[in-house]
Amino acid sequence: MHFVSLDFLVFCGLFFALWKFLKPNVQVRWLLLTTASFIFYGWWNWHFLLLIVASGLIDFLAALGIQRYPTYQKFLLILSLASNLSSLAVFKYLAFFITSTNSLATSVGYDVGIPLVSLTLPVGISFYTFQSMSYTIDVYRGKLEPTRNVLHFFAYLSMFPQLVAGPIVRASDLLPSLREVHVPSSEQRWAGFRLICFGYFKKMVIADQFAPAVNSVFSAPVMTTSSPVLWTIMIMFAIQIYCDFSGYTDIARGLAKWMGYDFPVNFNRPYEAVSMQDFWRRWHISLSSWFRDYVYFPLGGSRGSEFKAHQNAWITMLLSGLWHGAAWTFIAWGAVHAACLSFERVTDWPRKLSAWRGGTILCRVVTFLLVLVGWVFFRAETFTQAVSALATMVRFNTEHLDQLSKTVGQSAFDILLLTLAYGLMRSLSTAQTFERFRVPLLHRLEPVGVAVIITSTVFLRGPGHSFVYFQF
Repeated sequence: MHFVSLDFLVFCGLFFALWKFLKPNVQVRWLLLTTASFIFYGWWNWHFLLLIVASGLIDFLAALGIQRYPTYQKFLLILSLASNLSSLAVFKYLAFFITSTNSLATSVGYDVGIPLVSLTLPVGISFYTFQSMSYTIDVYRGKLEPTRNVLHFFAYLSMFPQLVAGPIVRASDLLPSLREVHVPSSEQRWAGFRLICFGYFKKMVIADQFAPAVNSVFSAPVMTTSSPVLWTIMIMFAIQIYCDFSGYTDIARGLAKWMGYDFPVNFNRPYEAVSMQDFWRRWHISLSSWFRDYVYFPLGGSRGSEFKAHQNAWITMLLSGLWHGAAWTFIAWGAVHAACLSFERVTDWPRKLSAWRGGTILCRVVTFLLVLVGWVFFRAETFTQAVSALATMVRFNTEHLDQLSKTVGQSAFDILLLTLAYGLMRSLSTAQTFERFRVPLLHRLEPVGVAVIITSTVFLRGPGHSFVYFQF
């Protein structure tokens, strides 16, 4: 069930009608939330509910065992992690491993001929497995008391707003909130509604309008285009993936507010980053902080030798790339970011450049260009296509320049204006803006801005596309 569907709107209407009139009992709410979340996920393919239930029960029982049987703590943790990682390995990486092994064997003169196994990838498996793993790890570390109610656990693990595309919510943040009955205030309901409206606008008007032009370039059998066209396409993709993913997050956070819960901010103006390290403090914050706390720090972080610090950063970023997809392009994307982070660490160029006059602006421009280079690998269908695209981008040729108007077209200009208008409306919808200009009466214009956003979403929406991060 997609957020951008009539089915979901009906589902939400029924859910919140029950949620509002439900008696204030947390166990009844856990039952409703778990049942609704299972219906939401099972609407796509009910068979994969068995996977969530099985892996969830293993982690639920493992956490209880970790607390009750200290002697077997490490064994139970390994069992929990193995169950989650094995499901990822089978459903997400098995075909990639077989294909890579066959290709490697062929390149050195052997034909192993391992038969390819093609399995349907469960939607959101990378998200809910990471949430579940963080639960048992935190219990093992003594940072969290395990819950003894299985409905309480599954209400956390399967909560439908963020089940398939995040943000990745820590058990230590959400489980305590689920123990209490939260009645959202009028301010919280309005903030949630505003987030939902902005999220749909970002997804349906901006991301979905840019998607056809981007797809047409990367789906072509042979990429014959000019450098200006490809740079323009990559800028469009950067806007598309940000609006697509942050739009989903906005909708998820808005729905959570209607329930009385607060999900963490997942994006903080990432394209204003002044370094690649700063970018990862702003982009997909719930994932980057997960890798920081559960991979980078346990490896040693920046402690120890300089080589060790670089090694830990590279391992973390390569695993992050692999988390995003079972393809060499995603591993290369992680390697690009790892190389940029290592170069920053060695040269300290962001700090040195920002000391110049206008240096902060230059830092943002350079960082954005580096992010665009990484996005080439992220979006390309194959590694060869990514290399070809990058070669075209750095060649600065003007062949096929007529494609610029055909590929991008007038619609891109319209969407650019809408993007700027959206940014203005978003900034005007924050209390800090009103306080800065000391015009409190402008608060009354906020509903007008939201009404414009809703109208634009209805009449200016692009062709429907699935959320990009559903594939992860």
